[in-house]
Amino acid sequence: MDIKKVQLPLQTLSLVVGFMVWVILSSLMPYIKKDIALTAGQISWVTAVPVILGSILRVPIGYWANRFGARLIFLLSLLFLIIPVYYISIATSFSGLIVAGLLIGVGGAIFSAGVTSLPKYYPKEQHGFVNGIYGVGNIGTALTAFGAPIIASQFGWEVTVRLFLIPLLLFAILNFFFGDRHEPKVTTPLKDQVVAVYRNQKVWFLSLFYFITFGSFVAFTVYLPNFLVSEFNLTEVDAGLRTAGFIALCTIIRPLGGWLGDKFDPFKILMIVFAGLTFAGILLSFSPTITLYTIGTLSVAVCSGIGNGTIFKLVPLYFSKQGGIVNGIVAAMGGLGGFFPPLILTTVFSLTGHYAIGFMALSQFALASLIIVIWMFYSDRLNLANQIVEDTGQGVMVTDTDGFITKVNKAFTEVTGYKAEEALGEMPSILSSGHHDEDFYEEMWKELDRHQYWQGDIWNKRKNGEIYHEWLTISAVESDEGIITHYVAIFSDITKDTEK
Repeated sequence: MDIKKVQLPLQTLSLVVGFMVWVILSSLMPYIKKDIALTAGQISWVTAVPVILGSILRVPIGYWANRFGARLIFLLSLLFLIIPVYYISIATSFSGLIVAGLLIGVGGAIFSAGVTSLPKYYPKEQHGFVNGIYGVGNIGTALTAFGAPIIASQFGWEVTVRLFLIPLLLFAILNFFFGDRHEPKVTTPLKDQVVAVYRNQKVWFLSLFYFITFGSFVAFTVYLPNFLVSEFNLTEVDAGLRTAGFIALCTIIRPLGGWLGDKFDPFKILMIVFAGLTFAGILLSFSPTITLYTIGTLSVAVCSGIGNGTIFKLVPLYFSKQGGIVNGIVAAMGGLGGFFPPLILTTVFSLTGHYAIGFMALSQFALASLIIVIWMFYSDRLNLANQIVEDTGQGVMVTDTDGFITKVNKAFTEVTGYKAEEALGEMPSILSSGHHDEDFYEEMWKELDRHQYWQGDIWNKRKNGEIYHEWLTISAVESDEGIITHYVAIFSDITKDTEK
């Protein structure tokens, strides 16, 4: 058996089990609150608290997965989860649910183990799709949201919780035997990796994006079961089915987001995602009927699913050497994005009697993210253009319309001897050799005025006084309105060719 080919299905199914456990409390809350007296505020805390540890631990788990391998991380995490899951089944108070709920957050934290490990087995052009497939592990939340209420209605919520001990033990054993003991490790100290990335603004932009997309997924997952029962008077089973539908749609479409990120510009995909979330948030703010609310919720599912898959295409693209720590940071922020909205919605409702302001906040965060994505898209294009100019083998000199030099590249310095700081603000006449009369330059500018282009050979002088022969091309750069804003000169030293 090729153990490397087993890792994608093994880690994906392990994530399914972890996510199944992660949402036990929110999925069974309509039953639990019948036996344990809880206020609306306490219910919000119990359903939200698993997200805390599930978010915070994603950073160290991403790092540990890089250092020790995903096999050990999945094995220890699944064995650990047996303890809080059993404790939930015997809990009798709010404090007991809070403690156990905090610990089952490990089920959500193991996400960063696989998203760090799996790209090691595939080429870069497949990373988005592979992480999208792994992200299908989110379907575990749908299995619990759909199946747990049905089982609880027949056998009680305590027995239902204990049934989750079986898949936890089973997949711990499978990881022990089939996990990759020889996974490539990264031994760079955690401190060094953090220092290398924390000042990079792209880390925090990607974190904000995932805060919105995955946060929306988690928030709706934990909040919908109880919300649909209390707000629209649905039965527990009906609310569970609708929640499962939301989760399933968001999860199934996630690989599509990864595939789109591989095939097209990820930033363009994210523009569509955040535009869609902005619309969905506005629609949910004004949704008095279950039909409109369903449309808005399913719109969130589609956009967040595609966004979740696309964002993790960008992480290895920007941070190939610090993938573990960055995956952990981004994933942690996504988890925290699911922690705050349920609490905010409950607080808003208690103060105003409706949820409109809370859903409107989603639209505003999404709109802000859309603006940032657009800025990053054009910033990346500008950086690429600058890099091309800087790395080209020919000398490049850019002047404004007044003739002052505004930019030069490394090849300019190599040919002329002038450093960038010496040339900027000067005029091209600093290179004049005296070999050409005024008529030569006058004819050159007439040609530029007629055709916005001139090409020919010219004698110039280096900083050290040496005369050299160059082949020169000058082009005029126009704005969208057709007004010339700059001139670009590209040249190469042909002195040796002339001597031959």
